[in-house]
Amino acid sequence: MVIAIIGVLVGLLLPAVQAAREAARRMSCGNNLKQIGLAMHNYHDSLGSFPTGAYTSCCYGTWLPLILPYMEQGNLAELYVDWGNTSGFSYSSTLNKTNVTTKRIPAFSCPSDLDNAPLQEITSHSYAVNYGNTDLLQVATLNGVTFRGAPFGPYTDSKTKFRDILDGTSSTLMVAEVRQGQGADLRGFLWWRDASGMQAYLGPNSSLPDRLPGTWYCEPVPGLPCEVSSTSNPTTFASRSLHPGIVQAVNCDGSVNTYSDSIDLNVWRARSTTQGSEVISMD
Repeated sequence: MVIAIIGVLVGLLLPAVQAAREAARRMSCGNNLKQIGLAMHNYHDSLGSFPTGAYTSCCYGTWLPLILPYMEQGNLAELYVDWGNTSGFSYSSTLNKTNVTTKRIPAFSCPSDLDNAPLQEITSHSYAVNYGNTDLLQVATLNGVTFRGAPFGPYTDSKTKFRDILDGTSSTLMVAEVRQGQGADLRGFLWWRDASGMQAYLGPNSSLPDRLPGTWYCEPVPGLPCEVSSTSNPTTFASRSLHPGIVQAVNCDGSVNTYSDSIDLNVWRARSTTQGSEVISMD
């Protein structure tokens, strides 16, 4: 009888304990995003713009190593060689792999996420910059959705200033959560151009699939669907998390918000644009 009562009590307490742990993980994740937002602001103060999202081709640098000096990771940043492909060293070259890209940086990993290192022990992480409301390459129109600017772009010369964010910094997403793919899946693989950003074409934690450029990049698991990209459905990465029912993001003013999976898709897309002139709720 006593054992039965203890079992019932444990059954009642366990969900509360799990909820408390998730609340703590969610708070820690929000603090990570706040750190990233502050680092982006400090980068802008020092260099006059936000960093580019990525070097124009696949493998020669993204925003991640660029903001390390502004996150008390200057020593690690100095070890990253050849950002921008002047000598042919990619993120997977021996020097970068040995010294930098196989390191897990706690501030870039949500504690609710599942850590992964899909390629040569190179790490994935949990946050990606905002590439706007269409696809990775910011196509002008995607299935009726018109691109209306973004604070970051996957091109070397994409360097947005605060003054370029005409929709307002408090209304524009800067960096949002993404889930790390598992196994060989390259989602969350921030050292690689394609995974360095998220797009708001799909809503948070969408049941529709992310679109990846090859079958070898895509290993769908529950809550993380994917298919191979095509002309009509080009490469896109939704914002996703393992927080129940929400994702978190830091806006361009540095504030952190939660966004429900049920947010109106048009509102979500509007929050990703810099020059859409949309009128959206601040809720």
